[in-house]
Amino acid sequence: MRYGKEHKLATRRRIIETAGRRFKRDGIDGSGVATLMKDAGLTNGAFYAHFESKEDLVATAVSDQLREQRERFEALAPGREGLEQLVRTYLSPEHRDNPEEGCPSAALLDEIGRCADPTKRAYTDSVLEFVDDLAARLAPDDPRSARTKVLGVYALMIGTLQLSRALADRQLADDILEQGIHNALAALE
Repeated sequence: MRYGKEHKLATRRRIIETAGRRFKRDGIDGSGVATLMKDAGLTNGAFYAHFESKEDLVATAVSDQLREQRERFEALAPGREGLEQLVRTYLSPEHRDNPEEGCPSAALLDEIGRCADPTKRAYTDSVLEFVDDLAARLAPDDPRSARTKVLGVYALMIGTLQLSRALADRQLADDILEQGIHNALAALE
């Protein structure tokens, strides 16, 4: 049976969304094509009708996750108030405790660093779009001047969240998040 273009696009979207959550929960290497397709309610054979390779899916899913992160940020208050909301939400216990619903950078950065160049390029392009949105709020008259600063704050937030996730001591993990909020907001001044 032949399906229409809309069905194929909807199926592709389902695979991307399912893979994005699975990658963030179990890692790229811990998520095989068979598992990803089962999660999406599809057969393995359907995979190659949508993606050239698992690497292609990884690049697509990570870019999609970062696009969604940008869209959530755009919904926050304008200006610096929105930046503060982003920092507090990003470095929250809820974000820490639900990696499959959160930032792909905090969940996958070490694995993305080992991916092929096309995936690294897709990640870089998507991160820079997100960072440039943040920089535009920090320095509306000259966003490019704030890009490096914002990249540094983003890196601080990613590392803080990763460390908080790795700690067995819940109070220490919470304290790390609070200090990360303080450090990020201070760096944005």
